[in-house]
Amino acid sequence: MNQEYTDPLPQIDELDEKILRLITKNARIPFLEVARECGVSGAAIHQRVQRLLNLGVVSGSEFIVNPSKLGYNTCAYMGLYLEKAKYHTQVVAAIKNIPEIVECHYTTGSYAIFIKIQTKTNKHLKRIIDEDLQEVEGIARTETFISLEMEFKRQVPIK
Repeated sequence: MNQEYTDPLPQIDELDEKILRLITKNARIPFLEVARECGVSGAAIHQRVQRLLNLGVVSGSEFIVNPSKLGYNTCAYMGLYLEKAKYHTQVVAAIKNIPEIVECHYTTGSYAIFIKIQTKTNKHLKRIIDEDLQEVEGIARTETFISLEMEFKRQVPIK
């Protein structure tokens, strides 16, 4: 019998879910405020959050930079076709050196790799395609989609 391997899901109870809902809305919320909302001690919240970190349910916290406030006004998604699947690792290593590429996914379907790229202008995007991506060995061709506006972005639901 051939079974696919999957990691067991961590045990998350109602208190963990409430904590997750609060901290994903505001990563800077003080633990004492979370404790008050949950009706438990600050130490209990600290222990629960540490447990969630150790389990990999959450990973740290971060400040989110608004790209347009720094002049990055063009957001594009790009599908990369590879000459051969074996080029995946070297292509990913090469495009990691292009700082405007902010996400990279190895995918099924038409594209081998799907990336998100933030540039200052469409001309800046064209320069990266022409001068950087066209030089990466293993990329056969690309297909680009420019985002006109992000309607929403959210975390997975905590249930």
